[in-house]
Amino acid sequence: MDLDKIRQERHKWYQWKNIAPLRAALEELPNIHKIKLSLSQTVTIEADISDAEKATVDRVAKLMKPWRKGPFQLFDTFIDSEWRSYIKYDLLEPHFDLKDRVVADVGCNNGYYMFRYLSHKPKKVVGFDPSPLFKSQFDLINHFIKSAITYELFGVEHLEFYEEKFDTIFCLGVLYHRSDPISTLKSLKKSLTSEGELILDTFMIEGDEEVALTPKDRYSKIPNIYFIPTVAALQNWCERAGFRQVEVLATQKTTTDEQRKTEWIEGESLEDFLSKSDPNYTVEGYPAPKRVYIKAKV
Repeated sequence: MDLDKIRQERHKWYQWKNIAPLRAALEELPNIHKIKLSLSQTVTIEADISDAEKATVDRVAKLMKPWRKGPFQLFDTFIDSEWRSYIKYDLLEPHFDLKDRVVADVGCNNGYYMFRYLSHKPKKVVGFDPSPLFKSQFDLINHFIKSAITYELFGVEHLEFYEEKFDTIFCLGVLYHRSDPISTLKSLKKSLTSEGELILDTFMIEGDEEVALTPKDRYSKIPNIYFIPTVAALQNWCERAGFRQVEVLATQKTTTDEQRKTEWIEGESLEDFLSKSDPNYTVEGYPAPKRVYIKAKV
């Protein structure tokens, strides 16, 4: 697979009519050389800047809606993202140590998690997400942070062909979008070093049997959801993909405390995806979203 050719082709995505104005707006951002950075639940950037500069940052951030992951505080602008991503991050953080490790984040969105990883002093962080909107959001944040994070407009299908292997791969909220989850897990395994580990989360259904739900059309109003396994089925998938250790870190139901509608998104959120008569079910009649978090080792 010629990754450089794919890079060149995807760089043209910045010229799409909905993306080109965002890329132009990034050029208007002020150059701030001294910032105070906090990589806590809210990724916060502070500096002594003018009101005009604050207004520019606010305008550019609002151009880039919808903001799914966060939150971020950019000077006077609080980006109240749809997801309070620190809930997932805080759940996972006790289970990883990234110091001096080469880290990949597959489906990295706007980079919220990658910025949080920096506090663990990894050797390198590479994000993979084929979305020029999310990349533009990342570029807005990183314009001020000036991190060495690499962001590739690639999907999980490109990972095993990447120029280097990874010590830790995060694959959060991706597996249920793949029509062949075992092949995806095999690809993730091939992308790890010999002592590597995968940290993954995906939708799950309750049950002791090794089975998976296959939504007929949509799940929670999401069209491209293929398989939602029981924990036992997910463990089997991982073992079939060649992982030798699979540890269940947690299971957790998604609530409106974690995912909800804010002024920083467009359209609907979790409350609109659940049945009005019984929020334990989606509008399609399936069990409401619940996630399983695992760590798997090569």
